[in-house]
Amino acid sequence: MALANNLTAILNLLALLCSIPITASGIWLASKPDNECVNLLRWPVVVLGVLVLVVSACGFIGAYQHKETLLAVYLCCMAILIGLLLVVLIFAFVVTRPDGSYQVPGRGYKEYRLEGFSDWLRENVVDSKNWGKIRACLVDTNVCPKLSQQFITADQFFSSSSITPLQAFCFIYSILFCKQPVLTMHFLCVVQSGCCKPPTACGYNFVNPTLWLNPTNMAADADCYLWSNDQSQLCYNCNSCKAGILGNLRQDWRKANLILIITVVVLIWVYVIACSAFRNAQTEDLSRK
Repeated sequence: MALANNLTAILNLLALLCSIPITASGIWLASKPDNECVNLLRWPVVVLGVLVLVVSACGFIGAYQHKETLLAVYLCCMAILIGLLLVVLIFAFVVTRPDGSYQVPGRGYKEYRLEGFSDWLRENVVDSKNWGKIRACLVDTNVCPKLSQQFITADQFFSSSSITPLQAFCFIYSILFCKQPVLTMHFLCVVQSGCCKPPTACGYNFVNPTLWLNPTNMAADADCYLWSNDQSQLCYNCNSCKAGILGNLRQDWRKANLILIITVVVLIWVYVIACSAFRNAQTEDLSRK
């Protein structure tokens, strides 16, 4: 009985540690500057991580103090939480599976079509009721104005792309261990690609990243007529901007899902062993009686 309880206590300590990456991934999703304008799906993962922490702590106390009732409550609650985490994972995977991005000839960055994303994301994130608040939030952020500091020439802007993990590592390494960075960073985030410039098909001429003139093909996209050089307007009313918001949300959720999948697998493994240890402890107790 004591051995089984000690094993359960150790497993619960491991489950408690698993709550850290769950909570951390939720906080990362909620606190990213380019996600600050989207309130949907910001905190469920954080709440689930905190609940896993609380339930694991109860299980640890129950095993350490030999309280079978508390252990039984722990096993029941943990099963529910694992089920909820699986639901969140499957749901997030399904709604973020469609990708509205497409490569633009002669450009390093991608552009985004609203129709390429799932119906659920379009209806619940960028529908007409929500978009007014998101648009006002985008105007107040620094997501577009900082492009003028980052890019000087048209060639720099057109060759920019989304930064890869390898590029990020190389850049950080060069800053830490070299006198001068060996890699010059020029990248355009998803939101900037959709909201801070007109669609490439419109044929606008580059003056600076947020100032474009003399379009040659206005009929190519409805967004061509919505573009404005007014820095409080830009392409914030464009479908490409809405698609950029969804593309950024999709990208971040895909990264968080990888962490959550690993953590849930560990939690399931811990839970199965804990159930076995609890059952064996019950059997030994009945045998002694």
